[in-house]
Amino acid sequence: MPVLKFRVYWEEDESVYRDIAVKPSQNFLQFHQAILTAYEFDSKHKATFFRSNDNWQRGREILLEKDPQPRKAEPLLMSETPVGAMVKAPNQKFIYLYDYAKNWTFLVELIGVAKDENTKLSYPACVRKEGLAPSQYGTKGLIGDKLVEMEEKYDLNREGMPEDGFGEEGEETDSEDDGLEETGGEEENAF
Repeated sequence: MPVLKFRVYWEEDESVYRDIAVKPSQNFLQFHQAILTAYEFDSKHKATFFRSNDNWQRGREILLEKDPQPRKAEPLLMSETPVGAMVKAPNQKFIYLYDYAKNWTFLVELIGVAKDENTKLSYPACVRKEGLAPSQYGTKGLIGDKLVEMEEKYDLNREGMPEDGFGEEGEETDSEDDGLEETGGEEENAF
């Protein structure tokens, strides 16, 4: 059985993507779950796919669950729609929208078709990860730890300073409190 290979780009940064292999007979619900797993997102929110063209315009919608919202064309359901049935072009594109409040948007593009499936994989499968996935609810991993270290090192939330860490223009700080020494005369250019 052939296998479809899709590249799922994060819309905010196209250098962040996941390649997901899926069988044409598998449905969009399985594809949706594979995308969430690949990006380490939970499955607590609504989602939808749109069939798309080369200009990333939204076409026929494929919903996670029915809703009362009126549309020009009756939407399909993820659980009832095989991925292969919606592939009409060699570089078929979809737009995947997750969590309508946060509006996570991913651009999905067919990048290859393998003639045979890999017996070692359980489909759908993430076969390649590129770039650090965005954090669904805020900072995470190494970036989060580094941010905390930086806040502690520079004590960005010390008393007397606004919560955002920035003082008012022209505001003087006590040189003993911030550990900086004042230098007299003109500043030297370090470059």
